[in-house]
Amino acid sequence: MKALYPEIEPFNTFFLETGSLHRIYVEQSGNPEGIPVVFLHGGPCSGTRPGQRCFFDPDVYHIILFDQRGCGLSLPFGELENNTTQDLIADMERIRQQLNIKQWLLFSGSWGSALALLYAQQYTEYVSGMIIRGVFLARQQDLDWFVRDGASRIYPEQYQCLLDSTPGHNIDLLYTTLWSDDELAVRRVAQAWIQWSSKVAVGEDYQKVDQPEHVTQKMVDQVKMELNYARNQYFITENQILENCTSLQNIPCIIIHGRYDFVCPMAAGLSLSRALPKAEYRILEHAGHIAQGDEMIDALVDASDQMATRLALS
Repeated sequence: MKALYPEIEPFNTFFLETGSLHRIYVEQSGNPEGIPVVFLHGGPCSGTRPGQRCFFDPDVYHIILFDQRGCGLSLPFGELENNTTQDLIADMERIRQQLNIKQWLLFSGSWGSALALLYAQQYTEYVSGMIIRGVFLARQQDLDWFVRDGASRIYPEQYQCLLDSTPGHNIDLLYTTLWSDDELAVRRVAQAWIQWSSKVAVGEDYQKVDQPEHVTQKMVDQVKMELNYARNQYFITENQILENCTSLQNIPCIIIHGRYDFVCPMAAGLSLSRALPKAEYRILEHAGHIAQGDEMIDALVDASDQMATRLALS
């Protein structure tokens, strides 16, 4: 069973200018002459972490991590203006051009998987391969699963806490409450959303604290960013990703999905594998949503090693 590669530090970091108020944090690590790979984080709100460099052999890969608009170390944090899916795709293309990369491997998970597929559909010629974990297709049914009639049946107690945070226990008022002028209500909903998301993502490993955590403005901003994408249907048309997979058929692709992923259910992974029949589809029978645990780490590291071998020969 494969483990993460040793921790490494970036050999370069910079802020990408976007022509807007956003400045994007970008870092490079590993081998500057190696196979370029870009890590696309989830959310859309989470940002990157140092441990995410460790999915890749640093002697083989030129590892690029960046924080999407308003996330992580990118500035200004939580900014929603000029922060759409198309803006994120444009940022990726700016990064590729600035680093003078001809093609790169897209390594993605959750929301990042949707972003990877959308970028690849727009810039097919610049994508050498894709590793997609926890398929998220950004359809209304995917959002409904998470917010309405899906995960709520698996964790009804935690879902009730989310409902209780909204006026009249009405999930339809989630957005209006979060964007209201009632500061207490805003923080109450933000906290409930964080707890709900964490429970669904982590499952039985989620530890709910007895005393509610103080809800900071940064936490509110993070929740607002995630839900702003959701309330705008992720700034794409319904079923756009699956309907535009024709151009991706010849891109090497490995799809990895945990059987116990209750954020992005297995049906999405199956749908993508049918749209990309040449892709390798790996079902992890004991894994969940997050990129942790021996089975998931083994699959992701093995996928990056396998892609390195394949791309080196191409």
